[in-house]
Amino acid sequence: MEKVQAVVDFLLEHKLVFTAIILIVIAIVRRIILSLIRGDVNFVSEDQRKWMSQTKNTSFLVALLLMFILWQSEISEFALSVTAIAVAIVVASKEIILCFTGSIQRASSRSFRIGDWIEVGKLCGEVIEHNMMATVIQEIDLHHGQYHYTGKTATLPNSMFFTYPVKNLNFMKRYVYHNFTIVVPKFANLFPLVPTITEKIEEHCAYFSDVAKRYNTMIEKHAGVDLPGAEPHIHITSGATGEQIIHFMIFCPTDKALHLEHHIRQDFMEIYEEKFPEDEKKEASSS
Repeated sequence: MEKVQAVVDFLLEHKLVFTAIILIVIAIVRRIILSLIRGDVNFVSEDQRKWMSQTKNTSFLVALLLMFILWQSEISEFALSVTAIAVAIVVASKEIILCFTGSIQRASSRSFRIGDWIEVGKLCGEVIEHNMMATVIQEIDLHHGQYHYTGKTATLPNSMFFTYPVKNLNFMKRYVYHNFTIVVPKFANLFPLVPTITEKIEEHCAYFSDVAKRYNTMIEKHAGVDLPGAEPHIHITSGATGEQIIHFMIFCPTDKALHLEHHIRQDFMEIYEEKFPEDEKKEASSS
């Protein structure tokens, strides 16, 4: 017992050594727990990411609490000694304070959680980790009409949540309103083609149309707004130089959006060529 007391007294006298031991023990325990959660799988599931994030945050808070308790007297003396320069410290640590308060704002508003798709500024991605200082997302290419992972990981400081609005795109993980356009350079009456191309789109979407309608209704109830609906939407406008622009919007599974766009473009081109054969267009241009 005397030896244990002697060891404790030694560690309390040599706080740097005690601090190093505590940090090493916490790091080892954290590494073991993370390895047990991850296992031998190649791809981490959403539940595993949640537990891993909670483990990292808990270990950080435990280390922070133990360091505060161990160095409490020194911290108090330091706080008293820097009273005169407190304003300068606040200004210098403004970004850190904003990160902490941004984390509190995120937790209190419940704007997103691990596994959600979010958009902050020009960055879009799936949340894979968040802590007191930053949020890590796996970037997704949404601004080019695509919905695949880019392979890039972005770390967002939590202070960004005060600068940019956080858009939760979680419903887009399953179904999305996919928009694209087709430009016809020659002026022509395209409205007679709309019923035919609509039938083609409905044929392509027939195998998931019932599920899409139910999911669309669920989103409407959750959001409390009247959405455009699950049926395809087509409208035609004219450009500044006389070209015809056909706008398409379909409500479809996110992973099938580009595949369906390809088929719809192909159908439109075939229907357009059938309606306006190349020889008639040449005769019209020559006359």
